[in-house]
Amino acid sequence: MLIGLVGKPNVGKSTFFKAATMQADVLIANYPFATIKPNSGKGFVKIEDIAQKYGKISNPREGYVREGFRFVPINITDVAGIVPGASEGKGMGNQFLDDLSTADVLIHVIDISGSTNDKGEPVELGSHDPLEDIKFLENELNSWYFQIFNRGWQKFARQLQMSDKPLDKAIYEHFSGIKITLQMVKDSINDCKLHNNIVNWSEDQVKDFTKKLREKSKPIIIAANKSDLISDDEFEKIKFASNSVIIKMSADFELALRMADKQKIIDYIPGNNDFKILTELNESQKAALNKIKNFIKENGGTGVQNILNYCVFKELNYIAVHPGGSTNLTDSKGNTLPDCFLMKYGSTALDFAFRLHTDFGEKFIRAINCHNKKTVGKDYLLENLDIIEIVSDK
Repeated sequence: MLIGLVGKPNVGKSTFFKAATMQADVLIANYPFATIKPNSGKGFVKIEDIAQKYGKISNPREGYVREGFRFVPINITDVAGIVPGASEGKGMGNQFLDDLSTADVLIHVIDISGSTNDKGEPVELGSHDPLEDIKFLENELNSWYFQIFNRGWQKFARQLQMSDKPLDKAIYEHFSGIKITLQMVKDSINDCKLHNNIVNWSEDQVKDFTKKLREKSKPIIIAANKSDLISDDEFEKIKFASNSVIIKMSADFELALRMADKQKIIDYIPGNNDFKILTELNESQKAALNKIKNFIKENGGTGVQNILNYCVFKELNYIAVHPGGSTNLTDSKGNTLPDCFLMKYGSTALDFAFRLHTDFGEKFIRAINCHNKKTVGKDYLLENLDIIEIVSDK
């Protein structure tokens, strides 16, 4: 699974990335195209540490546990800033699109305060319409998909007409480089009510189809950065007009909290709506932290963790599942629930067995739900925070 961070230059993408991954070498600068090559790193989704249910604390092999929460690693990439016309070569051109080809979901960071123009240059607060940014990214991505599909279109259509290959499979193979599924292709064809005679598709039909396919394979969540600079009424108006999933955020606040936590100035759990002050503060520190405290109390956090969790658990429909034993939750080294896997909602016990090891899947006998100690079959539908023991033929 890969989350792509996108948006025009100088709106807080790299700040979001640094806050989410705490990578020290990320360049954050107040000018366009501070990011040229994509930054890639590990962020985390936040779940309950289910070991608490049994009076224990998990010892993750990857990620970490803090105060009853487990943070499970996910992959994030922050790509070069996008400007209108990028799909036609403007700004960093198609480079950003290629960098996003394997992303499963996109977080579009926008400056909702309207203090950055379409080139990523600072302007007077409220002088730029953030709705334009939301629409332009959708248009650039849709244009990118259309160009991929339209490349060699006539030749592709004629070859398909002369072959017995199913339409959906042929299109799926045509788009193989941008991480789509066969089901996405089938659903897009059905949504557009397109017939199988692909040679007769009009340009508008092709554009409609590729737009649908983009929406299914690269869904967009809007991260409304600098939400602290506008009123709630202004935010609600933009949210209503955008017709998009849009979540309030302050990347600056999140980075400040994580840095202060790292320096033991405060005790802060990412995604929480409060923090504890651990040291004496000067007046400027107090003022800054009070401003942040008010924002996160009103909005249920800075928004960074909420957005990551929304992408994984709501938009992509994943659940967290742990391998374990029905009589013992520790491994041979004494580590409690060292592993946690993110699985697609609808996955079965057999899917989980194959995720653990091919042999477990091929030699599957049964599984045990460690919460209730009941034996379940290969078709058992996994639930979030399940602990599952796989019994296989050794």
